[in-house]
Amino acid sequence: MKNENNNIPHQPSTIEHNSYLDMDLLRFTTAGSVDDGKSTLIGRLLYDSKSIFEDQMEAIELASEKKGDERVNLALLTDGLRAEREQGITIDVAYRYFATPKRKFIIADTPGHIQYTRNMITGASTANLAIILVDARFGIVEQTCRHSFIASMLGIPHIVYCINKMDLVDFSEVTYEKIKNDLEDFSSKLETKDVRFIPISALLGDNVVNRSENMIWYQGSTLLHTLENVHIASDHNHIDCRFPVQSVIRPQSAEFPDYRGFAGRVAGGVFKKGDEILALPSGFTSKIAAIDTMDGELAEAFAPMSVTIRLEDEIDISRGDMIVRPNNKPESTQDIEAMMCWLGNSPMQMNGKYQLKHTSRDAKCVIKNINYKLNINTLHRMEDDKDIKMNDIARITIRTTVPLFVDKYARNRNTGSFVLIDEATNATVAACMVI
Repeated sequence: MKNENNNIPHQPSTIEHNSYLDMDLLRFTTAGSVDDGKSTLIGRLLYDSKSIFEDQMEAIELASEKKGDERVNLALLTDGLRAEREQGITIDVAYRYFATPKRKFIIADTPGHIQYTRNMITGASTANLAIILVDARFGIVEQTCRHSFIASMLGIPHIVYCINKMDLVDFSEVTYEKIKNDLEDFSSKLETKDVRFIPISALLGDNVVNRSENMIWYQGSTLLHTLENVHIASDHNHIDCRFPVQSVIRPQSAEFPDYRGFAGRVAGGVFKKGDEILALPSGFTSKIAAIDTMDGELAEAFAPMSVTIRLEDEIDISRGDMIVRPNNKPESTQDIEAMMCWLGNSPMQMNGKYQLKHTSRDAKCVIKNINYKLNINTLHRMEDDKDIKMNDIARITIRTTVPLFVDKYARNRNTGSFVLIDEATNATVAACMVI
């Protein structure tokens, strides 16, 4: 994307600006073994879709020249840390943003090393889609299984397996079909229902943005076409109405002397003016008088919209409460079983006390039991191993000081997830998914 005016992107008109804001947003993550080409793939995606500024291109051309690369190393677009560029690997989660005329995208380039599992979970936790790269020379490896399991555990609705480096196997259809069949057998054991396969060469650009002339035997979509057209509208739960209250809006101005609204982000379902609602934990009921936004009143609101809801009755509702439907309530419980990835530098303390954050609700909790630890490589359960360290995944039971309003993570990723926080350091030490 070249620009002659200090690399400032073209400023859209009001019509262009509004259409851009109204576009779908797809969040996707990349995963795979080390050197499978994750960063190169993202660089190719940005380069071929004309989403790179001129000064960025000049910087990576210079860096590639210093390293002695034969061609421009597009992986340098996402490998931002000096240690990453020196080692040629991804360590931290790198986020990149770009857009096409059809859709906006947020990319999370996550590391492939075992010791950076927590980084992958951080990047993948909000993704609609996961791209898992497989080296065409080696097929399914340990990391392929591990990342596929984590993507499935995190409830990512769509998985795209990109069989990369097809140029190193002479663009062989036989090689691709064998790996595809192996992946189909393996992925049938996962919870993810939408699984796709694309043969690519990230280095040369085959089937990334442009259709490959070297693989005319492949009749499917390119990667960008898949990203632009994958159906994500049904990824959110539009059945169970959940509205965690973040703030109470009371301007008390001359223009709005009696205004009282409850602001937050819809975590599930569809709320409409006139709907009967139930406030938790109080149990009081009312009806929706109006749904407000900065642009005016709406007839309805659904996930993941941020809105302010006004009620017909004066009910005492504050931050941390949840607005739901009377006949469709989440589970209210203080004892929660969850799958957890430990993020902290220090090991988890059995019977340890931690702060907990679930939607907009804060509480304290204690670790009651470690049911088992998952072997991250073989995916076997280790019931006797209670030593939970950084990057470990385990199934735990906790007890909270106040009831939480939760759904199973498989049903609602918003109300089915929470984080644990170390009380002493205020650091987030665990990401948890309600079972």
